[in-house]
Amino acid sequence: MNTVIIQEMFSEILKNIKKDRPDEWLNISQAAQYAKLSEQTIRRYVRVGALKVSKKTGRLLFQKSNLDRWLNG
Repeated sequence: MNTVIIQEMFSEILKNIKKDRPDEWLNISQAAQYAKLSEQTIRRYVRVGALKVSKKTGRLLFQKSNLDRWLNG
């Protein structure tokens, strides 16, 4: 097989894996860094109910897709 064909196939497989991967979860530090906000600001938005968060594990965990929706209005 041609090397170019193998590389194209590999690239397509990686794209499909990324699409099928469940939503990424971020902790408070990662969420703040991703949103380019302070942890205190993120906590404030959680407290007033403006930002969805999971507390099931005893930690604040944010779905990246929820952060994207929130950041994009």
